[in-house]
Amino acid sequence: MHYSCCMSQATVVVFLLLLITAPLRASELTDAIAGLESAWAQVYYQNDEAQQQQKLPELLKKAEALAERYPQAAEPKIWQATIMITNAGVQSSINALSTLSMAKNLLEQAIQLNPLALDGSAYLTLGVLYYKVPPWPVSFGDNLMAENMLKTSLKINPNGLDANYFYGDFLLEQDRASEAAEHFRRALQTSVRPNQSLADMELHNAARQSLAECDKKQRSRGYRFMSLFDANDYSGSPAN
Repeated sequence: MHYSCCMSQATVVVFLLLLITAPLRASELTDAIAGLESAWAQVYYQNDEAQQQQKLPELLKKAEALAERYPQAAEPKIWQATIMITNAGVQSSINALSTLSMAKNLLEQAIQLNPLALDGSAYLTLGVLYYKVPPWPVSFGDNLMAENMLKTSLKINPNGLDANYFYGDFLLEQDRASEAAEHFRRALQTSVRPNQSLADMELHNAARQSLAECDKKQRSRGYRFMSLFDANDYSGSPAN
């Protein structure tokens, strides 16, 4: 009876420890992800290509170590893929294509683990990859897949800055300026997040520039349409 009582008390202690340590681990992961995100923004936005070539591999090692520490968490894989994609921008073409394929695999793994992680960022990043990389046979680029992924990201986070900006960017590349403009406007309505201020301010600036480009394209279409009715081109009378 005494032995049974001791086992019961031990079980309670273990259970309480699990309750305490689980949030701590979650907090550690959240803090580590925030640190990666902040470090990435500084490297990407505040360094030239030569500095990026030096600093991105170091940052990638940290992301890889975090992914190994939390193998069942989607968030480290998403950021590992994001840093790999950024690093591909300063690699040779052959190495970059291989890097982007590995990043794609990581994002697919992240979706399997937790499709809602980081507000659907795996779908978002994968969607951007699909419309930015060349299509087959060079790589895996696919505009239909890109739109599906980006729309899924928007369903998860309809008011997100990143989700709206990058879907707008995709639409603009597809010459769908009027649809794109709506998403750039939504992106500009978002507040700058204190813990992501650098990246958010840069994306707001990009959204303003892209919205201006949309307006320019729409005005250009209007001028072309009206020129069809120019007196020099159409007299309204039958040709002789």
